[in-house]
Parts: sequence; C-alpha cells; structure tokens
Amino acid sequence: MALRLVQVNFKARNDSALGLFWADALGWGVSSEGPGVTNVEPPGMVLPDPAAVCVDVVTVPEPETVQYRAHLDLATSSVAHQTELVARLKALGATSIDIGQGDVHWTVLADPEGNVFCVLEPRAIYADTGPIAAVVVSCTDPRAMARFWNGAIDWTLHEVADDFARLRSAAGVGPYLEFVRVPDVTVGTRVHLDLRPYLRDDQTAEVARLRTLGALDADNGQGDVPWVVLTDPEGNEFCVLTPG
Repeated sequence: MALRLVQVNFKARNDSALGLFWADALGWGVSSEGPGVTNVEPPGMVLPDPAAVCVDVVTVPEPETVQYRAHLDLATSSVAHQTELVARLKALGATSIDIGQGDVHWTVLADPEGNVFCVLEPRAIYADTGPIAAVVVSCTDPRAMARFWNGAIDWTLHEVADDFARLRSAAGVGPYLEFVRVPDVTVGTRVHLDLRPYLRDDQTAEVARLRTLGALDADNGQGDVPWVVLTDPEGNEFCVLTPG
C-alpha cells in the first residue's frame, strides 16, 4: 500500500481566474473537472507521474481568510531569472507582500487572491525540480511532521532537524515537501495537500492506515464526496482521493 502526493489544492473565489494565473506563472496548461474546478498541470503529463505535483483550484462560496500555513516556493536558475520571473508574476497580478521576512534573498509575493508564495534565489538543490521548488508547510515540530508524512506517502526523507524537514519523491524528481518550524502557527489554511492511492490500492485501507499514524477525521462541510478529509498531527487538512 502507498499514497502519493498528487496536487496542492487552493480554495478560491474564482477558480478559473486563479487557475489561469498559476498556469501562466508555472508555464503549465489548464484543464477542468467541471464547474468550479480548474486543474493546472504540466503539458503532456501522464499519470502516475512522480515528477508531477499539480495545482487544483476549487471555487468555494466563502474562502477562509488567507493564512500562511502552506505555500509554494518557485525555483529560479539565476539571479537574472529570479528578477525576470518576479516582474512577470507582477504583470500577471501578483503583488509584493511583507510577512515579516526581513532582508532575505528570496521574494515574497501574493497571488491575485492573496495566497502567499515565494520566488527563490537560485539554489543548487532545486535545479531539477521544475517550476515548483517546494511545497512548504509551517509547523511547530518538523521532526514529528516528518515521521507522519514519511509514513503517509511513498516519498523519501532527505533531511530532518529540529527546525526543518525535507522529503521528495522516491524517484528523485519533482518538488520537495518541506516542513519549517515557526514560532506561531496559524490555524486553518486555504491551501491543502491531496493524496492519491495507486490504481490497485484501496482508499479505505489507506485511510485506516493513516489513522494509525495519527491522522484524524475532519469535517469541513464536504458532504457526500468520493474523497476523505483528514488532518495530520498538527491539524493540517488533507484529502485522500480515489485510486488512480
């Protein structure tokens, strides 16, 4: 049994507009699962693809107040590329934002609906990740989060310390999943992770396994849906989709 991280889910007021922003930002394409859902994914992607962590944008009636518990870090290949990318993102509707980052080498922006993300300076570790360098989750205990997520998904733990933990696909491709210790972790988020069992695995069995690792059931008003909503040990919401 195994689960894989397949997408980062954004709740939005307008899935189509926000989806187009992220498609332009990443250089990816757009597809739709139906009204109110926009998928942003690499061109020509064939699932299961260990390098592909996509973006799924879903319109909800009243998105929560924006919180900064989970965000995307975008990769760049040079200082000139970073400067060009920041300028292009601002032209697409991103804005500069101060979250107390101080004098840092990366640039903090907000997308058109206020979701924070970072454009990193060039770093060798992210040279082969694609446009998304990392999915970053703020937490109080990176070691505990690493234990849970290392057991939850079929990714490899690359680094773990008191203040930071990093995982990546076992195939050694695509973005990293990172947990960063912060003094004050916000409650709730508009951004969450979606996991999917492999085609011949059983969703119910995977959900039961996650509960033994410390996941809890969550009700966000989802009603009768084919996915299961859970929270990790620090209360971060995530979904287990149907196999595929």
